[in-house]
Amino acid sequence: MSALTDTDPKAAGFDPAALARIEPWMDRLVADGRLAGLSVTVARRGRIAFARACGQADLARGTAFTLDTVARIYSMTKPLTSVAVMQLYEQGLFQLDDPIARVLPEFSEMRVAVGGNRAKLETEPARRAITVRDLLTHTAGLTYGFMEATLVDAQYREQGIDFLAREGTLAEMTTRVAKLPLLAQPDSAWNYSVATDVLGQYVAAVSGRPFAEYLRACVIEPLGMSDTDFHVPPALMPRFCATYAYDRERRLRLYDDSVETAFAQPPAIASGGGGLVSTAADYQRFCRMILNRGTLDNRRLLGRKSVDLMLANHLPGDLAAMGTPRFAETSYTGIGFGLGFSVMLDPARAQILGTPGEVAWGGLASTAFWIDPVEDLSVVLMTQLVPSSALPIRRELRILTYAALAA
Repeated sequence: MSALTDTDPKAAGFDPAALARIEPWMDRLVADGRLAGLSVTVARRGRIAFARACGQADLARGTAFTLDTVARIYSMTKPLTSVAVMQLYEQGLFQLDDPIARVLPEFSEMRVAVGGNRAKLETEPARRAITVRDLLTHTAGLTYGFMEATLVDAQYREQGIDFLAREGTLAEMTTRVAKLPLLAQPDSAWNYSVATDVLGQYVAAVSGRPFAEYLRACVIEPLGMSDTDFHVPPALMPRFCATYAYDRERRLRLYDDSVETAFAQPPAIASGGGGLVSTAADYQRFCRMILNRGTLDNRRLLGRKSVDLMLANHLPGDLAAMGTPRFAETSYTGIGFGLGFSVMLDPARAQILGTPGEVAWGGLASTAFWIDPVEDLSVVLMTQLVPSSALPIRRELRILTYAALAA
């Protein structure tokens, strides 16, 4: 699947009239001023069944949002980093239950927050070491500074834990994380976190190559994701999308002023948790590789059993039972987590159309994807609105897509 070229939706098993409902839904989002622009691509059975873009990529420049618009995908970087980890796992370089401290010794003596206040945080020793699997599943006890919910994430902010920072190195930032207490005992709770950024440093240490170099050479380039990287080269800058947020009157405003600056050069830190830019076509290639259980265009990136393991739920139950009843705009009842993706366990409990075994994730700026192996289906949503909880567009698109399945 090298290009986003429409085929007959009926040939892909869709009701064409039902699938066509996506387009007016997109148009309304733009006409009502809720989004500046967006694209949706739906692929099934190796075909592109729907590919549309509307609105603007940059309101100030007046550039159209197209199917090849380059957008910040933020946390949709995480699945690619997870693939890099699994490639090294397949080489026998570590086991998933290995303590990460064997490679990253700064995590040797972790402590866990148990109380106190901002002046003095009370901690206890971690009952066991953080493993590679803990990082892949966000059960390591790490967190994000932007959560603004606990004493631990307050320390992340105070210590400047930010893998998108413009100064420092990946190794230095990882070491700073290791000096702070954990939010919970390893494997006791699910907490969205900088875990995948730490995995980037783990990949670098195990492979002996800078993380960005490894990801580019072993994942991005073999997949033919030619517009995906940690920065935007000059040739692609005209296609780079501005990022928006709402002001107090719910009108669109620039989220930052970095359309032509922040991503113009390779970053100081390659964030495996949120640093990539990409396009709809590129991300559909990644989705196709997962659906093909590790191969794309006759090139194998992962063994099929490794992909199966990534797509399995690695939690004892769902995310709600692991302490996260909701995240962004989505309920996590009936949703588990694999090695880099959320995993649908029970659509009835999740109260959304879907299929047990489908995997998904999204990004801070409202981008999203999901992959449904049972239906041989992948969907990629590209837009740029921060935060992702601002609109329920991911859930709306799921309903529009699944309701159109006919065969």
